[in-house]
Amino acid sequence: MYRPLPNNLTIKNSKIEGLGLFSTEFIPSGTDLGMTHIYDVRFPDNYIRLPLGGFFNHSTNPNCEVINSNINKINHLRLKTLVDIHPGDEITAYYTIYQP
Repeated sequence: MYRPLPNNLTIKNSKIEGLGLFSTEFIPSGTDLGMTHIYDVRFPDNYIRLPLGGFFNHSTNPNCEVINSNINKINHLRLKTLVDIHPGDEITAYYTIYQP
């Protein structure tokens, strides 16, 4: 059965903005949560946003980071935890949408 998010994450109302991504169980630091965006020049900002990439919110004190990756010649972005994540914690990353 297709699941757009990893089993240890869910979407709920966020105190930061709209909906957010939240942990449903303990996730250790350094865990790769999965692919958030796929590079494609035909799309706005050159990325196709995937379900995981659509719900994590920005923070200046993030618990995750967005990393560039290339697997099988597919350029994409992934979300990786910076610290231990506890059940109920909102998943956040520092990011900018537009760069001048």
